[in-house]
Amino acid sequence: MTDRKKCAIFYVSDGTAITAETVGRSLITQFTGIDFTEKRLAFINDPESAQAAADIIKSTPSDYQALVINTVVDIKLRKIIHSAGGLKLDPFNRLLRRIERNLGIKSDPGVGRTHGMSDAGSYNARIEATNYALSHDDGVNMNLQKADIILLGVSRSGKTPTCLYLALHYGLKAANYPITDEDLERMRLPEDVMQHKEKLYGLTIDPFRLSQIRSERRPNSRYAELRKCQKEVSDAEVIYQHNQIQFLNTTHTSIEEISGKIMIALNLNKRLY
Repeated sequence: MTDRKKCAIFYVSDGTAITAETVGRSLITQFTGIDFTEKRLAFINDPESAQAAADIIKSTPSDYQALVINTVVDIKLRKIIHSAGGLKLDPFNRLLRRIERNLGIKSDPGVGRTHGMSDAGSYNARIEATNYALSHDDGVNMNLQKADIILLGVSRSGKTPTCLYLALHYGLKAANYPITDEDLERMRLPEDVMQHKEKLYGLTIDPFRLSQIRSERRPNSRYAELRKCQKEVSDAEVIYQHNQIQFLNTTHTSIEEISGKIMIALNLNKRLY
């Protein structure tokens, strides 16, 4: 059996390189059977850092021509990076030219605008939403009037990371409420939660996967027992169905996909930051 071939891919930017990485990862997921060696080269904003990036690109082993996702704005720095070889992929340049022709004006390139603080209002909204998510995590704070969304679910079903993602990327104030043993015994949620029914969304998970996750946190505990996980998940889903609360299975779903589906379901059409 032969070893899988490797291809190096570089995400190069004069900012955080998050945009380049997002584009690049979306592209390489379409190719199976190849191991991609990924490297983020961020804050390339002077000739020295550009040359250092070029040296890394040149020296990194790759069975194929290396892929270089480059969003650096400065043309001189781009030339230095391109001198390293590799397949040059610019996700913006050609699109910018088409937009310029359509609008009849030239673009005004700036460093780090996508993930920067050029819009202070939007940035502050994300910070405020993140603070809200942290202070309303796992039922710690039941002041839910200001919530845009309230996630429900048994312990370790994915509520906290989803709330933080919604806050950081969408500026949504997301609280979460853990369905407790007492709730499951009574088969109903507290009135303080149910009065915000239009904001509620449930998460569920495969009991076997839930048992694995809980075992990592508390090995050999009743908390992680498969039978307990099976009953909790089953009862929680009955509560969702009885109260007509929309819910989603998170077992094989990324946080990004979970968040997108929740926003569509609850009509939370806020822009992506």
